[in-house]
Amino acid sequence: MDRNGVLIVVSGPSGVGKGTVISRLLERQPELAKSVSCTTRGPRPGEQDGVDYHFVSVDRFRQMVAAGEFLEYARVHQDLWYGTPIAPVEAALAAGTDIALEIDYQGARSVRQAFGNRAALVFIAPPSWDALVARLQGRSTESADATAKRLASAKREFRHIGMFEYVVVNDELERAVIELESILIAERCRLESIDWQELQRQLSSEA
Repeated sequence: MDRNGVLIVVSGPSGVGKGTVISRLLERQPELAKSVSCTTRGPRPGEQDGVDYHFVSVDRFRQMVAAGEFLEYARVHQDLWYGTPIAPVEAALAAGTDIALEIDYQGARSVRQAFGNRAALVFIAPPSWDALVARLQGRSTESADATAKRLASAKREFRHIGMFEYVVVNDELERAVIELESILIAERCRLESIDWQELQRQLSSEA
């Protein structure tokens, strides 16, 4: 039976483990693909263009914004932008491919406006505020000022939990992965995800 792809939108504060949970889910669900975002920053060691990100110039990014090519986008600071190209997402969903999208709550709101109930919004939460603080402070690569900014951002994220359909508490990685996988499997069975009219015709003709 033909079906549309499922769009799983994963949000949550920095340090909560969103990327790790999604990576583990991709290993367990080979039919699932991760949306590749565009960014104006340069590639970090080990990153590949078109795999980790589409690395584009600021001018090219602005052209894409003007042309309406993004599902959602955000300006982090003056010349640092991130955005999700809409065409690959639409094509994948139409082909029946499931897509995981990792974005902030503002991006999730834009996706909801574009796709309605076809998008499943999932918030990954820490087991407690203290646990999140400990995780962020444990990052040896960041300054105290950077950590403080991430914590302030996390408080803003928490104020918008109510816009999500699902909340997964990442207190134990494997359990969080299984819970997210369960959401994906359930979404595949939603009426919006299947060609229910064709199924209805088939069943009626066989009855």
